[in-house]
Amino acid sequence: MPQRKKLFITPTLATVIGSFVLITAAAILLIQAVTSQKIVRQLGGELVDLGLESAQTAFVEQLHAVTETGEYTKRAWQEGELAFDGPDVLVSYLFGALAPTEQVSFLVLVDETGKGVDVDRGDADGELLGGDVDLAADIPELLPLTEKAAAGPEPFWSDALFMQERDHSYFVYVQPLHEDGEYRGSLLIGMSLDRMSEITWFISTDEMSVFLMKEGGHEIIAHQDLHEKFDHLSVETPLLHVSQVSDGFLAAFEDMKKLENIAFDIAEGLDLHSGQDENGNKRFVVLEQQNENLKGLPARIGVHFPAGYLDQPLEELMVAIIVGTGLLLMSLFGAAFLARRIARPVQRASIAAIQVANLNLNDVEPLPGSVIRELDDLSGGFNSMVSGLKAFSRYVPRTLVQKLLREGRADAPPEAREVAVLFTDIAGFTSASEGMSATQTADFVNHHMSLLGAEITRQDGTIDKYIGDSVMAFWGAPEHLDNPAEPAAHAALGMARAIHADNQARIGRGEAPVRIRIGIHAGPLVVGDIGAPERVNYTVIGDTVNAASRLESLGKEIDGAAEVIILASEEITRRLGPDIELQPIGPQRVKGKAEPLRVARLVV
Repeated sequence: MPQRKKLFITPTLATVIGSFVLITAAAILLIQAVTSQKIVRQLGGELVDLGLESAQTAFVEQLHAVTETGEYTKRAWQEGELAFDGPDVLVSYLFGALAPTEQVSFLVLVDETGKGVDVDRGDADGELLGGDVDLAADIPELLPLTEKAAAGPEPFWSDALFMQERDHSYFVYVQPLHEDGEYRGSLLIGMSLDRMSEITWFISTDEMSVFLMKEGGHEIIAHQDLHEKFDHLSVETPLLHVSQVSDGFLAAFEDMKKLENIAFDIAEGLDLHSGQDENGNKRFVVLEQQNENLKGLPARIGVHFPAGYLDQPLEELMVAIIVGTGLLLMSLFGAAFLARRIARPVQRASIAAIQVANLNLNDVEPLPGSVIRELDDLSGGFNSMVSGLKAFSRYVPRTLVQKLLREGRADAPPEAREVAVLFTDIAGFTSASEGMSATQTADFVNHHMSLLGAEITRQDGTIDKYIGDSVMAFWGAPEHLDNPAEPAAHAALGMARAIHADNQARIGRGEAPVRIRIGIHAGPLVVGDIGAPERVNYTVIGDTVNAASRLESLGKEIDGAAEVIILASEEITRRLGPDIELQPIGPQRVKGKAEPLRVARLVV
């Protein structure tokens, strides 16, 4: 079965925690952004619609007075209350009709011949002027309107007319007067650009400017600053082009960028433009495409205002999105930091656990404590475990434990192996130790065993046991070796060099040198767990162990005064390489062996 891919804890925790944070925060941010943007668009659209509706209402109210005057005059004439043969009555009527309608400049009531009466608002002093009028002679510009009125009974608005005698442009509302299908006259109600511009001035504010633009064109009908350009009006140009108005921002209307209505939820019947004023400030223009509520007046209402009216909510929304994104990134960094803080003790424990599994206990760093209770418990328990293993490893062969760990077993059943066994002993230790205290004796033995044990470990041997001042070690178990004699011999030679160096130091301190004997033998043994079920030792048993011990004792007879004497059986020497020098001794009888052993001395 293929091995499952392993994951690292830090990126895994960071990814999992970060993903939850990202999904949750992003979902909230997205919902808020979409909802807020929709609300902002709706508010922006409603703001524009409300502004235009207010401007439209103001104009419609003024125009309603005009159209109502026309309708009332028509009914009064049809009911005989007005007649062209009573000019004084007509003048009085027109005076009464003009007085309350401040937006109206003049009223003219003529018969089918173009003769009748008119009332004019006059100069700015408020005095009304009235009298007889003959359109052909007095106001010829109005004659074409009466001719159009003769064609049908429906009222209508004229295009802009420049009246030379008044030196101004007007829009005229015409109410035809018909009787039994016959044209009998007309009521003409004139509104000057000046009066219409007053309406825009009244409903405009410091930041929001309302204007009227000709339907289907870019000529300005009304604007709060249009009076500054009235001297440019003429018969040829009854209306000024938008580029001619004093409003520097609006004058650049044709160069402005047209925007999509959906950006601010603007109604389809409106055009949205943006540009910059002379100070570099962004402004919006909203202009009707047409207006059916102006009673036929060929005009459309427009308004321009600072971009902040619409952009500021969106800018605030963008700021909120940026801040939210920043907080989201901080949350992700926080998640990564938290994951790292959580994972770091686990990683340390993982690295330490690998060292423990390899029995490199001296390389294991103690795990630090943690503010997280479970991690703190993990650190404390792990450190206690390592301390226990360090103590325990002093009693159990390291190679054995490594082998059991690799094989996943908790025991080592006895088995037959070809093993090399080494015995050491200190010559004259009993008499030497009589002059030592217990502490001095323990220090001496521990130091001596450390020297010998280091050489055994260096050659991958297994220390079976310490017997007083003696050491028993073996090679070939628990790890199988094809030639266990070679490392055993090298370990013995290493011991000799270590003892010699240590003796030099002892002599320098005025202490007596140490002399040791070493015996090495190889042969078949039973190796494994030996002992009662509740307590076992991993050891070797058999005649090979006894032979190695006897060879160590034989050294006393061969050269009792030697600093180090190493005796090895033929089972050892015949497996050694040429790098190890041998001194044959010949067959030797040892206790417990019926046949003599062929012995050689390893030259130190």
